[in-house]
Amino acid sequence: MAATDSVERIVLVGAGECGARVARVLREQGFAGEITMIGDEPHAPYERPPLSKAALIDDEISPVEVLPATRLAELGVELIAGTAVESLDRDRRLAVLSDRDEVTYDRLLLATGARARTLPIAGGELALTLRTIDDARALRSRLGPGRSVVVIGAGLIGLEVAASASQLGCDVAVLEAAPRALGRALPAEMADVLVKRHADEGVEVLCGVVPTDITRLGGRFAVGVGGFDQPITADVVIAGVGATPNVELARASGLSCENGIAVDDRLRTDDPAIFAAGDCCSFPHPLYEGRRIRLESWRNAHDQAVVAAANMLGGNEQHSAVPWFWSDQYDIGLQHAGLADETASSVVRDSGDGSQIRFALAPDGRLVAASGVGPGISTAKDIRVAEMLIAAGNRPDAETLADPSVSLKRLLKS
Repeated sequence: MAATDSVERIVLVGAGECGARVARVLREQGFAGEITMIGDEPHAPYERPPLSKAALIDDEISPVEVLPATRLAELGVELIAGTAVESLDRDRRLAVLSDRDEVTYDRLLLATGARARTLPIAGGELALTLRTIDDARALRSRLGPGRSVVVIGAGLIGLEVAASASQLGCDVAVLEAAPRALGRALPAEMADVLVKRHADEGVEVLCGVVPTDITRLGGRFAVGVGGFDQPITADVVIAGVGATPNVELARASGLSCENGIAVDDRLRTDDPAIFAAGDCCSFPHPLYEGRRIRLESWRNAHDQAVVAAANMLGGNEQHSAVPWFWSDQYDIGLQHAGLADETASSVVRDSGDGSQIRFALAPDGRLVAASGVGPGISTAKDIRVAEMLIAAGNRPDAETLADPSVSLKRLLKS
């Protein structure tokens, strides 16, 4: 480990999934120096994906801890919780904390994540958002049988919260300004499957409607909607309109930002001692002609953590993992791999048992994305194979893709 002899102190700014994963990988790769993890939440690292799904349905929301206190101690990781990093002194390699303490580093990782975007309308602050376990607990206390809920935003988080609220007995309506649900995440045909499932559960998804304001109405709320004669009233209003990357610390430190903290394909910032990973950073993806993207997903946090840890220890690994995410809504599982653009053509594989996969092919025939929906994890294995085909730059035959009697694994050998 000669290349890493000078790296004795690593600071991880962010105590979420990505930061926790980096800490584990650093120890797995033999790093024996100091690791300090700093998080502004007063909790040990925990999983965020369950907060809009299974955890929200429970009567008492408990964190699924990624690194409990006992494990942190075993790894020799110092956690400074409930404290923010106010500034970085890059010349002296110091992280200055909100309590004015200073922590020195040889390498520093920015895993600052993202925060829920608020509604840019009058009264937008009255809508609840969901990003942290404290948010989830506050929201859960207001949900229950007979309660009326308006969710603004028909993206993944909005529809997941709508499904959870419906399962808790709430009367739910979802308002989406765009022409359709899940416009940035899925092909229209796949989104329609999920919207229909919501309709079957009594959830109304209204697209092409623009909320204009939120006002208090006694103990309830009124949501004004453009073109509607009357506002929509509800006991609870929830904003699910995406997330904003936390780049303030990086920007104040003079680091480049472009839809997130800008890093190269090794996750390096402008400063050779500072890396960034997870929801907060944008990076060029080699599978998509160097297109700069930012991903908000559990898998991306894990994949980038492995690359960042290796490179902070002197490695030169490229981040090239295929983008992947999943969602659970009612009894339907969604899995998606890759990125498609408007020039892609589609091929559909219908298994006949309620499961469907839609493949996206680039003009040159390369498989660039695959979306699967069906009961539970029925499409998981095929999406995993599709992920490997995408990574390999495979140009599969369209008829083979469409034929459910042909195993996709055969394409890996072709």
